[in-house]
Amino acid sequence: MALSLRKVEETAPALVDLYKKAGDSLRRHGIDGQRLAVYLVVDYSGSMKPYYADGSVQALADRVLGLSAQLDDDGRVPVVFFSTDVDAEADIVLGEHEGRIDRIVAGLGHMGKTSYHLAMDAVIDHYLDSGANAPALVVFQTDGGPINKPAAERYVCKAARLPIFWQFVGFGDPGSRQFEFLRRPRRAGGSGEAAGRQHRLLPRREGPAPGQGRGAVRPAGRRPARLAGSRPGAGHRTDLSGRGAGGRGSKGVAGRPDGRRT
Repeated sequence: MALSLRKVEETAPALVDLYKKAGDSLRRHGIDGQRLAVYLVVDYSGSMKPYYADGSVQALADRVLGLSAQLDDDGRVPVVFFSTDVDAEADIVLGEHEGRIDRIVAGLGHMGKTSYHLAMDAVIDHYLDSGANAPALVVFQTDGGPINKPAAERYVCKAARLPIFWQFVGFGDPGSRQFEFLRRPRRAGGSGEAAGRQHRLLPRREGPAPGQGRGAVRPAGRRPARLAGSRPGAGHRTDLSGRGAGGRGSKGVAGRPDGRRT
């Protein structure tokens, strides 16, 4: 069940607008009232530096947290930071969301490349370890293609057999060849079932996200606390749209245009 509006107002007043917009979007599409575990995966590769500096990653995390409050009742989103390896696993919670991304990355090291498969493996491991038989939504953010395409392909097929929906969110130029891997539809290994994925591009947000608070950051390899879901579900869709960094067309976390201008 969703968290109440009153709970969000009390613990994270800055997210009330995003919480309401997420609820409106879910109702418009007839999927309100469902319960899903929500995860966030964020790219920590070297080319992402300006997106951390200007607050774009924090803005995305806030959107995902607002959406999660409509789909689950623990007020918490597990986050996986990845580059060449899994750099960290942490939680973002309603009461301490402001500036949380900056505080996490302040303790991280070298920004590497984009190993999609390792980030996907971390999410899949958490999901399987939790023992849940209900669906999960994973918002997977990146600004480039995978450095190991065959490995990423294998994990796309592996994930297609689980009740996990993957929403890939690209930062950058929608026409870039970096996103060719995400555009191409694929098949789940040997089954003939389409393993598409949905994609959206978000412009960079002006200015860093201020805030304070604290929370534990787990080193790579440890898993966040279990999240619950309800109905089984699976599948992935492919749709890349939007405008490039600094442009118009900010897209909602659940893949719905919100019409906002940065």
